[in-house]
Amino acid sequence: MRTPTKANLDAHERLKAELRIRGTSLAQISRELGVSDSALTLVGKRMCRSQRIEEALALAVGETPEDLFPDFQEEGAIMT
Repeated sequence: MRTPTKANLDAHERLKAELRIRGTSLAQISRELGVSDSALTLVGKRMCRSQRIEEALALAVGETPEDLFPDFQEEGAIMT
């Protein structure tokens, strides 16, 4: 698992704010995906990777995973 940078933490806070603006939350998305809230937090802070979670978060804010997570193609700890 990676250690989040300040930029990762800031991006995570912006993501949560954008989700609130759009009427949803990390908790709601985690329930829809059937995963824990902490799984979304780990992905949002770029501590772990999950293509399924990245895609769900990007869809929720109207972006592509590549735009929401610019390091989308990098290697890292991957959750299934």
